[in-house]
Amino acid sequence: MTLNDAPNPAAPTPEATAAVDAAITSRRSVRAFLPTPVPREEIEAILAVAARAPSGTNTQPWKVHVLTGAAKEALSRDIRAAYDDPEERARHTEPYAYYPTEWRSPYIDRRRKVGWDLYTLLGIGKADKARMHEQHGRNYAFFDAPVGLIFTIDAVMQQGSWLDYGMFLQSVMVAARGRGLDTCPQAAFTQFHRIIARHLGLGEGDMVVCGMSLGHADPLDLVNQLTTEREPVAGFTRFHG
Repeated sequence: MTLNDAPNPAAPTPEATAAVDAAITSRRSVRAFLPTPVPREEIEAILAVAARAPSGTNTQPWKVHVLTGAAKEALSRDIRAAYDDPEERARHTEPYAYYPTEWRSPYIDRRRKVGWDLYTLLGIGKADKARMHEQHGRNYAFFDAPVGLIFTIDAVMQQGSWLDYGMFLQSVMVAARGRGLDTCPQAAFTQFHRIIARHLGLGEGDMVVCGMSLGHADPLDLVNQLTTEREPVAGFTRFHG
């Protein structure tokens, strides 16, 4: 038997392929959670699976802070206080630029559509700034999820490590879906990285990448009916050869 003839122990079954596809395609940003606790052992299992994400020369640049109970509530309370005070909020800026400084089509079109799809679903009009503020502020309560995650990276790491980090975050979300759990990745937390640093005891070299809510989606909450659109493969792919 040659090496090419050797059986592949990792050859997937149709059931395994379907399970992986389902975990990926059923992932969504959930914005209302049930209070059902998530056992620590399950959180650790999700992170252990996600840690198999690839990284350049195996640098593994991710650092994770898991918040539950009083620790989560205290962080949420302090961030929400800063968010609700316009003068205080203005003192907090993002540690890195997540979005472009110059928006172009089709990106600005997609951004606007998902925003108005959400607000229309919730009955929030374009002039209703107070309800928009309140809805955005729910980010800082982790949308009432029982588990809040804060992800950080060493500030010395460069762009390639941030690409690696994205693969790790996706792996966290897919591993959660494989266990019947839901998530919402949240860049909104980055603005308040100084408050986060104080609560979590971060060092000067630790940069907040994002937050994430983790738990069981509330199936009865209207906000979880939002379905975002995706470009078809033909819209973003060119085949050569």
